[in-house]
Amino acid sequence: MSHIKTGQIGEDLACEYIKNKGYKIIERNHRQKWGELDIIAAAPNKTLIFLEVKTLTNPNFAGLKPEDHLTGSKLEKLKRTAELYANNNAAMIKDKRGWQIDLAAILIPIDVNMELPLKELGTFCRINYYENI
Repeated sequence: MSHIKTGQIGEDLACEYIKNKGYKIIERNHRQKWGELDIIAAAPNKTLIFLEVKTLTNPNFAGLKPEDHLTGSKLEKLKRTAELYANNNAAMIKDKRGWQIDLAAILIPIDVNMELPLKELGTFCRINYYENI
């Protein structure tokens, strides 16, 4: 399966994960010429969330975890993109809660059928969620 398809499945899993925790999805795949925001959501406490999703299907690939794929330079680009979005959409920031960047690191076992329905596929995956990175 292509890394693009894997990434899309990871983003779908992340959306389901945060929706189950009471988050409201605002937008997906917001693109600027210098960066992209995977998922923009409102947390239950009204904080504006920019969720970066990193997905891997093979835990043995160079010994890296999904979290390891968010490099310092990628995080800086993500911060700049999120800051611009927040500044251009100030009305979305409720109750002076501000905004934050979260990370969903998703590991899909290599032997799982990626064609399973999302809910079923999610039972085989490990999602590590990091707030306010």
